[in-house]
Amino acid sequence: MSMSRLEEKAKKAKDKAAALGTDIDIESYEAESEEMGEIEALEMLPEDIQTAALSAGVSLTGESAGDYFQVDQSAVHRGSSVEGIEVMDIGTALREHSYLKDYYWKLVPIDTDKYTADVGMHPPAGYFIRAKPGTVSTFPLKACLFMGGKNKRQRVHNVVIAEEGSRLHIITGCTTPSHAGRGLHLGVSEVYIKKNAHVTFTMVHNWGDEVEVRPRGASRVEAGGSISENYITLTPVKSLQAFPTATLAGEGAVASFNTIMYARSGKIDIGNQTILEAPRTSAESIARVVSTGGEIINRGRMVGKVPDVRAHVECVGLILTEKGRIYSIPELDGWCGGLDMSHEAAVGKISQVELEYLMARGLSTDEATSVIVRGFLDVEIKGLPPALKEEIQKITKLEEIHGGS
Repeated sequence: MSMSRLEEKAKKAKDKAAALGTDIDIESYEAESEEMGEIEALEMLPEDIQTAALSAGVSLTGESAGDYFQVDQSAVHRGSSVEGIEVMDIGTALREHSYLKDYYWKLVPIDTDKYTADVGMHPPAGYFIRAKPGTVSTFPLKACLFMGGKNKRQRVHNVVIAEEGSRLHIITGCTTPSHAGRGLHLGVSEVYIKKNAHVTFTMVHNWGDEVEVRPRGASRVEAGGSISENYITLTPVKSLQAFPTATLAGEGAVASFNTIMYARSGKIDIGNQTILEAPRTSAESIARVVSTGGEIINRGRMVGKVPDVRAHVECVGLILTEKGRIYSIPELDGWCGGLDMSHEAAVGKISQVELEYLMARGLSTDEATSVIVRGFLDVEIKGLPPALKEEIQKITKLEEIHGGS
């Protein structure tokens, strides 16, 4: 489809409400942002931006396979340190790679809702990452999407392509400075995993309590390939709604979703869907959510379309105050016989026995609660490289995790 046809479809959907989540008045947020120039090294970023990036799990030092840094709508730095991996801003990629039109807006329709339409009606921003056939990255590729302007809307469209036999580890931190006011982040991510390719895609959100977030994502996995999507948010947000879809299109493809969420306030509607279209495919969705006042809706949906597939959905939640709410919605949609699909969900409180055990060893009530919550959120995510595993452990063991509840 030509760019003009895409723009036409986007304009027709500019007022189309989303199927899920609270509605947002997009026009109440400013569309334009000040243009920023490129920098030679990430260490040249202002200190407050570096601090915000670190809080979202993106360390600007240490070894990596490459990096991409965007401030509002400007790509200020990008590059790859591994031969065979391309890292570009999406606008440049569209100009230089004619084949990209076969991937751009193919997994996420531009007219899905008014949020995707708004992304589509403005100049493209976001990253393009491609691993060439057989390329393997040991260290994670780090990307940071920083929203610094007040009352702005940030629009991002990311495309990731893992060619046959390649292996990619990506950690994306989405963040604002600590003093940020209201803002709107709109994101589209399309991930293509070719035959026998493997992608770990970890997203860490570190927003403010006046920020609204509407990510839209989809992935397609071919035979023998796998995707592991890990979603972490531990800081307040005004509202968040996301429901990415993975399509397992080739025999033996695998999808894994891991969600770690701590909500002190705000309205959060999050989940994921996997469509198992080929035999011997498998998928799991594991969520650990904690509310100390926020409202969390967690959705996990598995669609089995052919025999000989396996799928499991699991959501376990803790409510630590009288005001919190957790609503768990596991769904299994089987289209034929020969399926192995299951789900489990639980919402409860901290065990009094565990609490008293820790307090008997000298911890205060708050300290004991914090220890239990950190352990609860410490989900074992398989297949991560050591460097990325360390980053995630740092995020989920922040001392502030229980503070302010």
